[in-house]
Amino acid sequence: MRVARVGFGVLGPVTAWDAAGDAIALKGPRHRAVLARLIVARRRVVPVARLVEDLWADPSPGAVGAVRTFVAALRRALEPERPPRAPAGLLITEGPGYALRAEPDAVDAWRFEQAVAAAATLPPDDALARLDEALGWWRGPAYAEFADAAWARAERSRLNELRLHAVERRAEARLSLGLAAEAVPDLDAHAAEHPWREDAWRLLALALYRSGRQGDALAVLRRARTLLVEQLGVDPGPGLRRLEADILAHADHLAPSAGPGTSGDGSAGQVWARAAAAYDRTVASGARARLESTVGLLRSLAVTGGDGLEAARLHRVAAIGAAEELGDAALTARVIGAYDVPAIWTRSDDPEQSAAVVAAAERTLTALPPGGHEAARARLLATIALESRGTPPHAVRAGSTPSARGLQAARQAERIARGLDDPALLAFALNGVFMQTCHRAGLASRRDGIGAELVTLSARHDLVTYEVLGHLIRLQARGALADFPGADAHAAAADRLAERHELPLVGVFTQWYRALRLAETGRAPAAEAETAYREAAARLDGAGMPGLERGLLPLALLCLRVRHGRPAPTDENMDWGPYEPWARPLVLLAQDRRDAAGAALREIPDPPPDLLLEALWCLTARAAVALGDRQTIRRAHSELIPAARELAGAGSGLLSLGPVAGYLEELAAAGSAGQAGAASAGEEGR
Repeated sequence: MRVARVGFGVLGPVTAWDAAGDAIALKGPRHRAVLARLIVARRRVVPVARLVEDLWADPSPGAVGAVRTFVAALRRALEPERPPRAPAGLLITEGPGYALRAEPDAVDAWRFEQAVAAAATLPPDDALARLDEALGWWRGPAYAEFADAAWARAERSRLNELRLHAVERRAEARLSLGLAAEAVPDLDAHAAEHPWREDAWRLLALALYRSGRQGDALAVLRRARTLLVEQLGVDPGPGLRRLEADILAHADHLAPSAGPGTSGDGSAGQVWARAAAAYDRTVASGARARLESTVGLLRSLAVTGGDGLEAARLHRVAAIGAAEELGDAALTARVIGAYDVPAIWTRSDDPEQSAAVVAAAERTLTALPPGGHEAARARLLATIALESRGTPPHAVRAGSTPSARGLQAARQAERIARGLDDPALLAFALNGVFMQTCHRAGLASRRDGIGAELVTLSARHDLVTYEVLGHLIRLQARGALADFPGADAHAAAADRLAERHELPLVGVFTQWYRALRLAETGRAPAAEAETAYREAAARLDGAGMPGLERGLLPLALLCLRVRHGRPAPTDENMDWGPYEPWARPLVLLAQDRRDAAGAALREIPDPPPDLLLEALWCLTARAAVALGDRQTIRRAHSELIPAARELAGAGSGLLSLGPVAGYLEELAAAGSAGQAGAASAGEEGR
């Protein structure tokens, strides 16, 4: 049965429209709440139990039945012509709950996201038209009637941030088209409404200057400075300071654009199109040079995140396969080694693909003729080190563990790179070394040293993406060492570089770090820290990093609970992802199922060698102490001792369980108590 076209609106009060554009009667607020909650889930199934939990603070015994009644009413409203007992085509039942399978362009918020993303790729005149249209879809605050609902908070925040971003990008398009005076009114209102957004003040001042109002432009910058200093206690950022100096100096680059067709964006687009066309005409379709050019393109694509990162991973394997088919080991080595995309997360997004890349790199190393090709060898070894990251030490292959091979490859790549005096190669090799510094607890200082060298090396040789990597590594390491002022400085440096060089994935990590910092410094209530984590998690949706995304938010919230002395959540439907074995004993303990918790604890594997090693050992330690498992207590104590001066988990830059020393004290006390109990029992036996 064909499902009638239905549109949904959440950029304002929640509503729905039929194919003719007429509003659909959605009955009461609970009906709209169910619909809104399913839209927030973005076509994923929401269990009935979760709907009940989200809709009622204190659900009654009949809440489940009420949800089903609301769903039935919504189905009748959304698909009025559906025959009785025919399966629903839009609001479907699946497994333990419901999902709204709306088309990607059927929800105004989803269309808005697509329009803003598309505008970033368009010349200014087209971008302006697209953004004008998209901003016109807003009828009020997103999910307006659910402002206080916890389940809507992160999505409302994300959409609001995207709207503010779109307003600023629309202003940039107007400035590029020579429409500075036209941009002033909207920017004036925007800056007044959101006075902490430095980009709003920057654009307003620039629009005023280009409208011939230099005095007003300088007054705006002074007002911004006063607000930032008096209200936030911070000085204006480098962008505002530089603009003020440029206005005073009448810098040439501030001159207004001559109008459509002359903007930098438009010129860049024309250059790209002409160069691509020339390449297609000149380089034969089967030429080997195309493979190497493709990998360079994929490398640039990968740092854009989202679809770009996923596409880069997919086409990378195809490029390696095509190179191997040609039987030229040197070419294959270049194709594999040219993909030197900086990596900060120590768990693979696609373990099977990583294993395939490692296998190809190992084959190519063997096939390279002896003598020469040292740079190619170093790149292959660095690739092996990077793609072997986070491999469990018990996964045996070819007589040795992959983790041991990864560490060996990293050291070999570093040694060759230092001997060749090749800065870019050394940066790539150091990335591999970083990925292999999680084989035991307590290595934050070692990683900090790697990050420091990367920052210095990259800044000296203009290796921007590796400079960002170095700052992110140091952010993680300084966090692990409880040096939050130091970590803050590296977060700010990474953000500045990311903004200047269009590296959107960086903001994902710095926002998670700021949630961690809020949680760990203890200056905010747990609820505020939880909200910060949820907002950070929203940035992961569509970022193209499944190895980071899955299970991370539940793990962060569990760590927050443990940090505040609260039991684990008991929701059986929570997706713990790869962290389930370490969460399960605590969840079972919270359910008062001690026997099952003990069995789960005995089945826990050693944590993988990644940036969450200490955190997972501390979760294991907490369960072992609660259950009196002396063997696990001794093992956890032994594994955690090297990290005694670190914050558990903070080395990830994402979450924290607090000082490892506290867990060591608990383990020591539990172990001593266990020994005393055993000695007492022995005395009684005699």
